[in-house]
Amino acid sequence: MKKLVSAGEILVEIMAERIGQSFLEPGPLIGPYPSGAPAIFIGQAAALGQPAGLIGAVGDDDFGRLNIERLRALGADVSAIAVHRGHATGTAFVTYRADASRHFVFNIANSASGLIEIDPAATKLLAGADHIHVMGSSLFSDRAIAVTLSAIEIVKAKGGTVSFDPNIRREIMQASGMRTALDHVLTRTDIFLPSGEELFLFSSAKDEKGAVDELLNRGVSCIVLKKGAAGAVYHDRHGAVALPGFAVDEVDPTGAGDCFGAAFVSFWLRGAAPADALRIANACGALAVTRKGPMEGIFPIEAVEAFIATGNSAQ
Repeated sequence: MKKLVSAGEILVEIMAERIGQSFLEPGPLIGPYPSGAPAIFIGQAAALGQPAGLIGAVGDDDFGRLNIERLRALGADVSAIAVHRGHATGTAFVTYRADASRHFVFNIANSASGLIEIDPAATKLLAGADHIHVMGSSLFSDRAIAVTLSAIEIVKAKGGTVSFDPNIRREIMQASGMRTALDHVLTRTDIFLPSGEELFLFSSAKDEKGAVDELLNRGVSCIVLKKGAAGAVYHDRHGAVALPGFAVDEVDPTGAGDCFGAAFVSFWLRGAAPADALRIANACGALAVTRKGPMEGIFPIEAVEAFIATGNSAQ
């Protein structure tokens, strides 16, 4: 199988227990949960049996160990996750609003994640990589951008492929060089995985078809538009395939898009038909929201297939 690699932030999430809770006053919290968009992605891919590894950095602390051990347990290659003594692992504190939106307080760039680099371990991991996945959230600093762009060129030089999920958080959109970096990544992208309005981040079009056509004409091989509970639509130059989502009781939406993307890319790399890759991806996205915590809803392929067959949540 082809090896899938990503690079970026590794952190823990600590969540408000009550909807409508604010960080402007004391309140109950739950966590820590292992997290970070590229970590969730790689964890889900590994759980599906895809060879997958992550380039990143954590502190020499319990939060770092929590993340490394979770990824290792899921089957991911953790050899390129550097551990830095004297630096804290990244954190994200999350509140949930009544309108279903979320508010984040991040410490990423100034955490151990900010020390990410292409060191010898990362170089070795990339030497065996066939595909690089980029999360927009991972372009959080000039250093992180340099690592991502370097990884893309290493993989592309070997004839490998790139997938790109904008995954933009308002809280980090002002990071230095992010917009320029996002535009550059798109020029190297084979699979574009936007959610909702992210489709229009790189297009002047006002409607979905116009935006899709513009992006395909710019060289993207395929676009997979995530639509949450409504499912997803695959577009390429030959047409479109749409599949509805699975009905589940939502507990926590965090990480659902990352799990969806990991499943789609993994099966795309295996040569699956778009409809088959979408079906697995929709199932992984649905299962992800049935557990509290970004990586708690990651399941192996056997459980995902059982969920698809029965319509029941995996246990």
